[in-house]
Amino acid sequence: MAAEEGARSPTRMLAEGHLRVATGGGAPADGGIAVRHLPHHHASKREGAGGKNEQYNLEDVDSVPSKMSNKLVNGNNKVPATLDDYKRLLVPVIEEYFSTGDVELAASELRSLGSDQFHSYFIKKLISMAMDRHDKEKEMASILLSALYADLLGSSKMSEGFMMLLESTEDLSVDIPDAIDVLSVFVARAVVDEILPPVFLTRARALLPEFSKGIEVLQVAEKSYLSAPHYAELVERKWGGSTHFTVEEAKKRIQDILKEYIESGDIDEAFRCIRELGLPFFHHEVVKRALTLSMENLSSQPLILKLLKESTAGCLISSNQMSKGFCRLAESIDDLSLDIPSAKILFDKLVLTATSEGWLDASFTTSSAPNEDIRNASGEKIKHFKEESGHIIQEYFLSDDVPELIISLQELSAPEYNPIFLKKLITLAMDRKNREKEMASALLSSLSLELFSTDDIMKGFILLLQSAEDIALDIVDAPSELALFLARAVIDEVLIPLNLDEIGNRLRPNSSGSQTVQMARALLAARHSGERILRCWGGGTGWAVEDAKDKIAKLLEEYNTGGDLGEACQCIRDLGMPFFNHEVVKKALVMAMEKENEARILALLQECFGEGLITINQMTLGFTRVKEGLDDLILDIPNAQEKFGAYVDLATERGWLLPSVA
Repeated sequence: MAAEEGARSPTRMLAEGHLRVATGGGAPADGGIAVRHLPHHHASKREGAGGKNEQYNLEDVDSVPSKMSNKLVNGNNKVPATLDDYKRLLVPVIEEYFSTGDVELAASELRSLGSDQFHSYFIKKLISMAMDRHDKEKEMASILLSALYADLLGSSKMSEGFMMLLESTEDLSVDIPDAIDVLSVFVARAVVDEILPPVFLTRARALLPEFSKGIEVLQVAEKSYLSAPHYAELVERKWGGSTHFTVEEAKKRIQDILKEYIESGDIDEAFRCIRELGLPFFHHEVVKRALTLSMENLSSQPLILKLLKESTAGCLISSNQMSKGFCRLAESIDDLSLDIPSAKILFDKLVLTATSEGWLDASFTTSSAPNEDIRNASGEKIKHFKEESGHIIQEYFLSDDVPELIISLQELSAPEYNPIFLKKLITLAMDRKNREKEMASALLSSLSLELFSTDDIMKGFILLLQSAEDIALDIVDAPSELALFLARAVIDEVLIPLNLDEIGNRLRPNSSGSQTVQMARALLAARHSGERILRCWGGGTGWAVEDAKDKIAKLLEEYNTGGDLGEACQCIRDLGMPFFNHEVVKKALVMAMEKENEARILALLQECFGEGLITINQMTLGFTRVKEGLDDLILDIPNAQEKFGAYVDLATERGWLLPSVA
């Protein structure tokens, strides 16, 4: 019976008639491998991996037919005999491709491995490795799949590989927080590239569990990408477009175009070159670099202004990209002032010219700078502060020593630059692992108690959000990461929800930063948002969430078995996690329901509140979390509902709670 069920798994059914898709595709006309991806239609192929070999059912992926065991392909004696061998040999092939970008070499290496029956696993492995990397590797993975389609990867193998990914979405989500969205883009891209048929979504949905994450992937792919206007262009540009440029290559090409234009004065040629880049989503870089050149070389300014004005009039550069380019330069004007002392004055004149002539939105001048004091400060001092801050933060990530960091920051004697420190802290953390992100949030909570005012923190987030587009160039999931940091600041009581409105009002409408604020609001509004946001990076002060919970449970048990009230309060202080005290409240309330001496537990909460150890917000959050979990608690504690009601009445009477719990 088990064997029969295995034979009917979704992945296996994809290989059979239940999810049969038409075999299609053909090799490039010259017999080679297309390195540059272009949308294409694949001609029918009747032989090789794309044809005859697909007519039989999928073999057991853990074994290889005996005729393959000793087969040498292209003289390579490293032919895998099992799936484990194949996995081991496959990873270096993918790593090398990501390093070199050589499609032909990757195709040759894959062909030399033989083992066609494992090709669906290659698809899964390639995409899963790309998902945890930058946009460049994601784009490269899509290009490679398109290039290998029908030559090495048949239609059924492609469907099997994507089905395997959908089935493992839950596992992928453990290590890749935005796995659902990233995988949905891969699915949509495969449909756009015509290596998956649109009907794949319908057939796969019928085979996946109703509430699985795989279903969510298909829904996002269909609703957010494949149903959007101009969806093909949207999907192909998602990771940098079919040009396959890296960000640095694109910047260099733009710089070369602008320099050539300044030398020749040929505006039509400049427009042609900008169009040929095929990067309309990156035109803000054209604007930023053009403005910078005009400030470095004043004699070129008339030509630059003509280029920008006419590119707007001719709809080559959109008004949104124009504003974004100006905004990016505004954010880096302090650094630019180190090389061009009059940069601020020159930039203000450029803004005035652009707005008066109508090719820059007039609203730009009201929202270009979050902190005039910072922008007008000494460039040298800012540069020194940024360098020292970077060293301090790097040391903190190594030592996890909050008191030492606070001392080092105080020694800099530059409290006016606290917002810059916050921006630096979160930017560095975003490009690291979850441990550093958690440490950054924990540090922010400590700094809000010791050194930073709410205004400092708000200005720091405004600086971050105004440069969200720049950050996204280097950090793939920057918007979602920034939204989590912002939501976490509210959960940790570093900010209050009203502060999000104030921050949003300081950002340009419809900018990436304002959209990130909306994402943070959505995260906070979700059910069980507090616990989910606190879990996003693993829990406080470098500990895992489970470690922190275990420490809290032990100190409560020790107190409940006869410990001292003062000692219990001191243990809570020693945790150093004021933003996680709602967990103390939650566990204490559940323990009170389970134990006979509930008065003793409630006395601890009263003492913590009376001393200011647990704030009213943390107390309210703890009660709210218990309230949300009452349905499960009732299974073990039949009278949990009644007891909780009594605790709420007591807490309300003594002023522990905000009205929202009642």
